[in-house]
Amino acid sequence: MRDIAVFSGTAHPELAAEICAHLDVPLHPVRVSRFANDCLEVQLQANCRERDVFLIQPLVPPVQEHLVELLLMIDAARGASAGRITVVLPHYAYARSDKKDAPRISIGGRLVADLLTSAGAHRVLAMTLHSPQVHGFFSVPVDHLHALRELAAHFTGRDLSNTVVVSPDLGNAKEAAAFARMLGTPVAAGAKQRFSDDRVQISAIIGDVADRDVIVLDDEIAKGSTVIELMSHLRERKVRSIRLACTHGLFSSGALKRLSEQDGVLEVVCTNTVPIPEEKRVPKLEVLSVAPALAEAMRRIHNGESVSALFG
Repeated sequence: MRDIAVFSGTAHPELAAEICAHLDVPLHPVRVSRFANDCLEVQLQANCRERDVFLIQPLVPPVQEHLVELLLMIDAARGASAGRITVVLPHYAYARSDKKDAPRISIGGRLVADLLTSAGAHRVLAMTLHSPQVHGFFSVPVDHLHALRELAAHFTGRDLSNTVVVSPDLGNAKEAAAFARMLGTPVAAGAKQRFSDDRVQISAIIGDVADRDVIVLDDEIAKGSTVIELMSHLRERKVRSIRLACTHGLFSSGALKRLSEQDGVLEVVCTNTVPIPEEKRVPKLEVLSVAPALAEAMRRIHNGESVSALFG
């Protein structure tokens, strides 16, 4: 491919390298340094002039550090006369701050979208945003991918005759229903109320899960409080087995170990939108790659082809 330049920040260089391998293009180096006053400086170490520049950076911990790094990368590309700048956001952490559900709180999802645009981004390629309205926070074109195909391919081929897909809440029920259609299974959902970032209550499960094999589908798992609360209700319904699936496996505060040790959990499946260090991994964890999907979307964006056709 000609006239394309791909750069990665420090958040997830392994994913960026895998994407470039699928595109058969080099991953150009980026120099990130720090001034004596702790401010970051970024230098893109390849020509950007009039080129189609892709900047790959999921917003993962430390989120603020990686966000500023990304903003500086965008600014550097704009200052280097890039023809077009596409931000590739495998994980948009601020998407969870998507509504004003308490007095005097910020809506970070919209603010950070404005920052990316102000820095010079011409378009965004994102993967599984937390809620549909986040797409509308951006004033530049957004190509919104999901990982349902990759997750479904993992379970296809197994005996799913007694399986039901369960969404932890009604907000994710639409995605769970689409996933269930891919697998040819029924769908159920939890009725959830959130009191704080790590305290939730599920009052009921809507749908038939008794004596079923369950696949719990969520967009991301961080501390795992929602999933653990859901699983206690599933065990009360005497489900036969539980498998957990999500796009973004953040697994903070020892969540992965806690989840894998829960009664009835056979498997935890996620994608590589965020890096999972070796010391966090457990035998029940399966990590699927979204690099082929992101690479194909980038190729289509570069060539002016339809990205929505990927979901046909």
